[in-house]
Amino acid sequence: MQSRKIVFSALAVLVIGVGWYLFRPERLWVNKAVNESLDQATARPAAVMPSDAGAGSATPNAPPSALLQGMFHSGAHETRGTATVYEVEGGKRVLRLTGFETSNGPDVQVYLVAAPDAKDNATVTRAGFVRLGDLKGNQGDQNYELPDGVDLAKYRAVTIWCRRFGVNFGTAPLAPSHS
Repeated sequence: MQSRKIVFSALAVLVIGVGWYLFRPERLWVNKAVNESLDQATARPAAVMPSDAGAGSATPNAPPSALLQGMFHSGAHETRGTATVYEVEGGKRVLRLTGFETSNGPDVQVYLVAAPDAKDNATVTRAGFVRLGDLKGNQGDQNYELPDGVDLAKYRAVTIWCRRFGVNFGTAPLAPSHS
């Protein structure tokens, strides 16, 4: 009888430990703020010389140009802020989240989705997506470099996605910027 109690207790501790690892409940009340400037995304590497910039690249020291922009709407979690795609020096494109705020969670990602909007989980998985990286913080301004060759006519929304649970936290449909 005593050995059953020990086995049961050990299993209970194991289940609680695994559950904690999977669900990470502390992240429900722990926020991670990020405060990146757009200058951090546009900084030119020191090793690149002006003659190395291709003929089709942006003018040296040209200000970033906003290509697309959209406001976040909530999905499974309250999400707000603005998503803007900029073209920066050298033709590089950067997604910038400003005034951004959502819930924290385990394995939260930033995706470009091949749909005009994603109001549910199924749209993200059906339409397809490009992963831009782990969410740097659930609050604040942050930048994500877009891979070369991403077709912004196809990938027209930004989604904050919990990969562990397959949940869409919120989405910003992107439209041409007027700034």
